Amino acid sequence: MTKENTAEKNVEVRIYSIATSLTESIIFLDETEGTRILPIWIGPMEAQAIAIRLSGYPSPRPMTHDLLFSVIKTLGLKITGVTITDIVENTYYSNLRITDPDGGNPRAVDSRPSDAVAMAVRFGCPIYISERVFGKTQVLSKPITEDEVAKFKHDLKNLKPNDIIGSLLDGKSKPSDGPDGRNYEEDDTQEGEQEDEQA
Repeated sequence: MTKENTAEKNVEVRIYSIATSLTESIIFLDETEGTRILPIWIGPMEAQAIAIRLSGYPSPRPMTHDLLFSVIKTLGLKITGVTITDIVENTYYSNLRITDPDGGNPRAVDSRPSDAVAMAVRFGCPIYISERVFGKTQVLSKPITEDEVAKFKHDLKNLKPNDIIGSLLDGKSKPSDGPDGRNYEEDDTQEGEQEDEQA
């Protein structure tokens, strides 16, 4: 846990959409005042943790992020904001802003973006992206007209995550929030092969 650094310019974003397949998911974060959309590859379980909370339907038993939410509140603390701070070797970094109940004594806690967003939707706090992140990775442009919005959302529902922005990345590796920037689809395939061999 470190003291918060407020020197960087941060842009507030919101969850625009989540695209999922059996093996991977993409969360799209868009500027609240602007046209940029940042796609981040996340694991299916993390996407589920975000989507369940957004749906408004409570889980029968606490999921990991629900448990963490309860623990933080029980300790008399709260998360007042989360920030995606950097991207290094195709891996995003972020932190949670944890404060006392009155907003004092802010601390920054290192986190994966998917976990940070999952906590943000539980605490109802804002999500930010550092300008340095927008400057170091490729972004999408938010559709402007109603027809463009309808087409984009149709694509999110009906295309595989890779197909949605494959042309944007132009063969470059996919920035993710995993600890090593890994490709979840490839990892899941390899793990399945290893399990078959062991069996």
